[in-house]
Amino acid sequence: MTQNGSSLAGKTGLITGGVHRIGAAIARQLHAEGMDLILHYRSSSVAAAELQATLQAQRPDSVLLLQADLHQTDQLEGLIEQAVKFRGRLDLLVNNASSFYPTPLESLNQADWDDLIGSNLKAPLFLSKAAAPWLRDQRGNIINLVDIHAERPLKNHPIYSIAKAGNAMLVKSLARELGPEVRVNGIAPGAILWPEQDMTDLAKSEILQRTALKRPGQPTDIARTLLFLIRDADYVTGQIIAVDGGRTLQQ
Repeated sequence: MTQNGSSLAGKTGLITGGVHRIGAAIARQLHAEGMDLILHYRSSSVAAAELQATLQAQRPDSVLLLQADLHQTDQLEGLIEQAVKFRGRLDLLVNNASSFYPTPLESLNQADWDDLIGSNLKAPLFLSKAAAPWLRDQRGNIINLVDIHAERPLKNHPIYSIAKAGNAMLVKSLARELGPEVRVNGIAPGAILWPEQDMTDLAKSEILQRTALKRPGQPTDIARTLLFLIRDADYVTGQIIAVDGGRTLQQ
């Protein structure tokens, strides 16, 4: 990745699910590059306040927290409006917030569908729609956090896999709809962070053995890829970069 891109100072980005795990790593990376941030969270108020305090100790008045349930579609325009009021502009939308859990075919239900499709596909679409005029003004970016399972479905996760496949097509569709002013790209993580649900060491080892690099990645790998896409990749749009240690190379 090149290191000669322009500074992000004076620019503003909204990160959904931006206060823990990969979202927090993205926030720290962008903040270190000078970007002011609006960090969305749903229920992680303690983690949100802690991250805000940490970042604002480095640069005062640089982080706004916004609480919202992204399933409430009629409130998403208001979320974007609040984000824009922070600095009067919006340069970046990171659609990171996501639900993830198994839904075996024999037991899945309508609530599972509404939750997984809502967080992984519906909310990113309607947030992008609401943010589009502001992003056009700044020739900004949208980055979606997709998943390698958008291409290869994960066993016992049919709804999640369907939702992420839709998210991948959303990246490509928005790139066509919003170009030339707005660039839209995606990042598909592999074994970066293990699920918050219990997972055996054997299961983790089996996954890592299916990667070319035979080791897990780190949230900073995602954050640096995102920085490359928004800062250094000015002629890249409609693309999804797999950051997976080569796992998608395996049959």
